[in-house]
Amino acid sequence: MSRIATQILTGGLILLFLIFVSVPLVSLFTRVSVGDLLYALTSEAAINALTLSAITAVLSTIIVIVFGTPLAYVNARIPYKGRNVVDTLTDLPIILPPTVAGLALLMAFGANGLLGQYFSIFGIKIAFTTTAVVLAQIFVASPFYLRQARSSFEAIDVEYEYASRTLGAGPLKTLFKVTMPLALGSLLSGIIMTFARALGEFGATMMFAGNLPGKTQTMPLAIYSELQSDLSVSVALAILLVIFSFGIILIVKYLGAREKKKYA
Repeated sequence: MSRIATQILTGGLILLFLIFVSVPLVSLFTRVSVGDLLYALTSEAAINALTLSAITAVLSTIIVIVFGTPLAYVNARIPYKGRNVVDTLTDLPIILPPTVAGLALLMAFGANGLLGQYFSIFGIKIAFTTTAVVLAQIFVASPFYLRQARSSFEAIDVEYEYASRTLGAGPLKTLFKVTMPLALGSLLSGIIMTFARALGEFGATMMFAGNLPGKTQTMPLAIYSELQSDLSVSVALAILLVIFSFGIILIVKYLGAREKKKYA
């Protein structure tokens, strides 16, 4: 009897969770027809938001990869004083409220900010520009790549790198010819998650970049704005992000399963 009761309780909890998560998502798809969805996605507001989101998210992800890969490798392979501090700061944006992140960026790069005041001397404006969108996305999304990249490098047996160095390869050649290919699957997962997080960023962007159509209004901001004027556009963009997010999860799970088979 206790076993049956446990199974019933477990099944009930799973069913309750599925209902709680799926009903709100399904409700989005019941609000607009396919025709209305396509019409909404071709509206000027939707196209501008989609274009800006895609461009800024791609740019943010590229910057994170270029600067984050060496940092992740150093943190994975080279012990140094203060590494725990660096790791803590790396993880901080994940749990930091997005509005706090946006306000912090504004206080740093705003016209009268800690650094922004010096940029203003040369006529360089960062806050409430497209550049601010990219900086906000990098700030909140970079931990997803840095954490994944470091874990990927740590999972690789250092003996492979030693063997490469013994055969005459330098540090950089070893990194690009040995370490990076071995970590590629996990790195791709981090890249995809970083791009997805950048694409869905809202709070920090709103605080630091504003909500200017065609300039700083990304998809999440457009969803918020259109909710007050054109519900169909708002729902259409939300559905697009749901589909994209679901696809991202499937890809990451596939890459993770492939990595497990490789090292099994």
